[in-house]
Amino acid sequence: MSIPFLDMKSPYRELKEELDAAYQRVMESGWYILGEEVEAFEQEFARFVGVQYCVGVGNGLEALHLILRGYGIGPGDEVIVPSNTYIATWLAVSYSGALPVPVEPVESTYNLDPAKIEVAITERTRAILAVHLYGQTAEMDPIMDLAARHGLKVIEDAAQAHGAMYKNRRAGSLGDAAGWSFYPGKNLGAFGDAGAVTTNDAELARKVRSLRNYGSEVKYYNEVKGYNSRLDPLQAAFLKVKLGCLDEWNARRRTIAQRYLQGLAGTPGLVLPAVPGWAEPCWHLFVVRHPRRDGLREHLARAGIGTLIHYPVPPHLQKAYQELGFSEGAFPIAEIIHREALSLPMGPHLSLSDADQVMDAIHSFDFA
Repeated sequence: MSIPFLDMKSPYRELKEELDAAYQRVMESGWYILGEEVEAFEQEFARFVGVQYCVGVGNGLEALHLILRGYGIGPGDEVIVPSNTYIATWLAVSYSGALPVPVEPVESTYNLDPAKIEVAITERTRAILAVHLYGQTAEMDPIMDLAARHGLKVIEDAAQAHGAMYKNRRAGSLGDAAGWSFYPGKNLGAFGDAGAVTTNDAELARKVRSLRNYGSEVKYYNEVKGYNSRLDPLQAAFLKVKLGCLDEWNARRRTIAQRYLQGLAGTPGLVLPAVPGWAEPCWHLFVVRHPRRDGLREHLARAGIGTLIHYPVPPHLQKAYQELGFSEGAFPIAEIIHREALSLPMGPHLSLSDADQVMDAIHSFDFA
């Protein structure tokens, strides 16, 4: 591909000196599980998000799972989840033993529709798991108000929302707790799997710290049946370096997004991202929609332009969830999004000329 979907090499090249120094520091320390590097990143990321606590864990799925465990959510409970999301959101609920209860998104924003949540709440509902999909926050105020009326926890799946804003507040500070992924392709990406939990709930933070480390707060003394889900010190050191560039890199993404929005406006049948006035996306992905998505993707590939589909099959139609009994048509909004969505090249090292080349290729497609 002359223009890859995401340039994974340039971030290292830009920060090579700092990242290499972080590597040397960790390797020479002789300390390779938890410790000062992890604590330093936890403190800086908590400040960045605007919360009191950050707990580094193994990955984003485990972050969500440990939040649910920390809140005592398990068998017999239900958790509201979006019908339009990556399957990891649902898997976290399943791992806790609870039942994921899907609710459709707002079609224009792709995120959980607050107006559709209440009818899905039952006496067994314990939490709402709101995903900030593609890097734009869900509409959190009405979700929080609804949760307060029903005594529910609100958990943010912020895996794609590093630096995204909702009414001048950062994602990860909007609900009771948030789960983060630092998968390499994220806006704040490690060089391997990594994740975190952010919260202002001191007791939840304490429980997650214990659960991530075999259920132990004091070595060899285990209060609960925990897990091994610890943020690696090397990844923490790399993330701390990259965190210093996150706002700048997100600004570059916004510049590319505006270029796309202006240059693709009016393209026949092409649905562009909708950004409400209360949202400031971090543009993890730039997702367009078209009924002839697959043909457009093939056309762009022939032009040397990489794209991805996020995601081809919604969770309720995955074989992994066939026991829930959902058939095609059960969640039509999610299904049409998954049939039509196409993610264009996006990243802090994509040039404006590259974006123009992507748009030229799109304009050359026969939309008739």
